[in-house]
Amino acid sequence: MPRNHKHQMMRRLQDNWSVKIVRAMQLEGKSPYFRAMQSANSPRVDIDGAPRLMLGSNNYLGLADHPLVIEGARKALERFGAGSTGSRLLNGTIELHLELEAEIADWYGTEAAIVFTTGHQANLGTIGTLAGRGDVIVTDADAHASLHDAAKFTDAQAVRFRHNDVDSLAEKLATAAKRGRPALVAVDGVYSMEGDLAPVDRLAEICLEHNALLLVDEAHSVGVFGPNLTGVTEMYGAADRTPLRTGTFSKSIATVGGFAAGSHDLVDAIRTSGRSFLFTAAGVPAAVGGALAAVRLIRSAEGQERAERCLANGRFLRDSLISLGVPLADPATGPDGAEIVTPIVPVIVGESLRAFATWHELYQRGVFAALAHYPAVPLDHALLRLAVTAEHTFADLEEAAEAVHAVLELDTERQLVA
Repeated sequence: MPRNHKHQMMRRLQDNWSVKIVRAMQLEGKSPYFRAMQSANSPRVDIDGAPRLMLGSNNYLGLADHPLVIEGARKALERFGAGSTGSRLLNGTIELHLELEAEIADWYGTEAAIVFTTGHQANLGTIGTLAGRGDVIVTDADAHASLHDAAKFTDAQAVRFRHNDVDSLAEKLATAAKRGRPALVAVDGVYSMEGDLAPVDRLAEICLEHNALLLVDEAHSVGVFGPNLTGVTEMYGAADRTPLRTGTFSKSIATVGGFAAGSHDLVDAIRTSGRSFLFTAAGVPAAVGGALAAVRLIRSAEGQERAERCLANGRFLRDSLISLGVPLADPATGPDGAEIVTPIVPVIVGESLRAFATWHELYQRGVFAALAHYPAVPLDHALLRLAVTAEHTFADLEEAAEAVHAVLELDTERQLVA
């Protein structure tokens, strides 16, 4: 076989649309991806040798550089070392894992909880343990990739319902019930791209009517919503009708890892048969120690105050953009139908190449946003995903809004000239 021979799988990569567009942007120095930070994750971050206003982070409560969280990580590192070197099943479990699991179960009011190495693995392990051949997994069309991946990795039938459409869900569940097939429904609490909320109360009722299990991934709502800040499910008053809740430590909790909270039966089943739990190394001690410190902080008065500041900042940024005429996605609505602003404030741009250029112009003006394009969002629906933290000031956000407005105005002028 000649050295320059390429297997057809490798040749296929040459035609990958996402690879082509990212490479083209990298050649022009305009790619928004894999930019290396030279400082801690805070409202202003050093990137490419210059300070930039960070609006592309999920550090909603501003805990990534909080002294208590850093101290929790440091103590764990000093006591338990750099890594576990093994799975939780064998030599990877340390006392901090058990403390964190007990803390989460108490926080969520469940019989038990289990900690994973990543949030992605939490969904794979939970759904993979529950669903199998002959079952149906019904997932919101806009749910996080980890929920769709989990459905694919089981032997169950994977079905999608229209985003936040309870009638579409009811139709899918009625079909499953007619065929005598057990069903699991998986949704996000807050959807990560446009920041809208799942109507968990209505979804829970539909699931009860059709004898389906409901799993809510609280990744982007934990630490922000609900009386106890456990997420959207609690805010909707549906915790007692939602037997399965998962989440991540990589957003508000500001480290890395994931969890599932539920019954003793669920947790014990994951411990003994959850493949993404069993066949991977345990989370490193520093991450676990930092997460435990962050959860305890969130459960304190300071956590409540930070959540309030985060949402106030989301409201301020959204109102500032609207006052400047910047096109935004529709706001989320709460259980009473009132408008709810989340930490995620998406600015719709449209076509992907245009979005890359817009992102780069904003970056040049000192504002770092997250860029979402196909397949993370529908084709020609690219957006600048702005995300606030509790640590941003109104002055920061006013600066950002003015920069976004100026960039979009410049883009409009260019479109008219073209």
